[in-house]
Formats: sequence, structure tokens, C-alpha cells
Amino acid sequence: MITFTVEGRDGTRLPIEIPEGISLSLMEVLKGSDYPIPATCGGMALCATCRVEVLTGLDQLPPAGDAELDILDTLPFVDESSRLSCQLRVNESLEGCLFRIPQED
Repeated sequence: MITFTVEGRDGTRLPIEIPEGISLSLMEVLKGSDYPIPATCGGMALCATCRVEVLTGLDQLPPAGDAELDILDTLPFVDESSRLSCQLRVNESLEGCLFRIPQED
């Protein structure tokens, strides 16, 4: 099992366990767990409505790709901890991470 924690907009932190080998993005898992992730573009890295903040474990995640960096660069309230959940695949790199659903920009 892959276990990571999500902090909702209300500050509540809940662990999420996902079986290894599942072919989902973090965005899909968050939506399936009823977190308020609009994901307007459907996971194409075009809208940034699936943005999360990585509070723990940023260094163990794969680097952001060009498409992700391009859309993040257009946002006013991001820093190096910001990632698009649609671009993060659920795999062992997420183990132990803490993600925050940020307040709406």
C-alpha cells in the first residue's frame, strides 16, 4: 500500500491508502476521495484547478515537467511547493507525503 496524507481546506488531515500498481493520478484519487478539486481541464495540465501544496516529501517527487511548470508560472500565488495533482502519478514516490488542498485563488 502507498500511504500519504491530505490536509483539506478546513485543516483536517486524513491519511489515504492506495494499492500499489494502480494507474491513477493524485488528482483522480483526490476527486474520488471527495476533495474539492475542480480539475476543469480533466488532467491535461491546462487550468491549474487541481493545484496542491506539498508540505512534506517534495524532494522525493519526480520533477515537474515543462507543461506543469508553464501553467504554474501563470499563477499569482504559487511557490516551489506547488504542484499540479494531475501530473503526479500514484506510486511509491508519494509514500509519506503530505499534500494540502489550498484555498481557492
